[in-house]
Amino acid sequence: MSLYVKTLGAGPDIVLLHGWGLHADIWQETAQRLAPAFRVTLIDLPGHGRSAAIDGAFDLDALAAAVAAVAPSRAVWLGWSLGGMVAMRLAIEHPERIAGLILVASSPQFVRSGDWPHAMELQVLEAFTQMLEQDYHDTLQRFLALQTLGSARGSETLRSLRELASRHHSPLPATLRSGLAILRDANLRPRLREIGCRVQLIFGQRDALVPLAEALDIKEIWPSAHWHVIKGAAHAPFLSHPDDFFDVVDEFLYEQIR
Repeated sequence: MSLYVKTLGAGPDIVLLHGWGLHADIWQETAQRLAPAFRVTLIDLPGHGRSAAIDGAFDLDALAAAVAAVAPSRAVWLGWSLGGMVAMRLAIEHPERIAGLILVASSPQFVRSGDWPHAMELQVLEAFTQMLEQDYHDTLQRFLALQTLGSARGSETLRSLRELASRHHSPLPATLRSGLAILRDANLRPRLREIGCRVQLIFGQRDALVPLAEALDIKEIWPSAHWHVIKGAAHAPFLSHPDDFFDVVDEFLYEQIR
């Protein structure tokens, strides 16, 4: 398996991981802002963008192992959505690799359960899984639209997401199904206390995939983490509110390396 990796800048290491169905180009503005002070490593997750698919099981452990194999030996990891869950898994299993975590619109458990009542409803992911069998290109477009739903700059952000998504071939349906299965089934809540590094959580006030009520629940069960909500943002605050987003990231990184 071969993963696409791109490195920019020089300095302390930071790794950027994208979310389901997309690729590392979504970080282009963030990477450019970070590159003057950091060595930025951009990775396309297996089966996404320019990266080859995984041979064998496509699960959270496999994703974490795949990106760890091509990443710096120790870095701050910035992960969005599914990419944030991959970074959390790596921080649990290989804490020596993690200098800090920045988790954007991500969750240790994306789907609601009896003891996790404010997360996304299971039916939402099941509907996307069913739609993949009929028209997976249309399904990707609908998922992009859901990520910008409610944003104060929704139309502009959706145009950006669609333009970025179209730069490379869409993942195969099998990869997309496996990614949805991770979002549906994975639950890292019981192991959050094993993460000992500094953590910055960033959420969108109007996120439909990680609702604000769930973000508050995450804050309650993870009190050691820094917590920030970007007003007016949905699931992609780094695109809709780049200045507000980067201010939070920059402050965290300044404290990390000071």
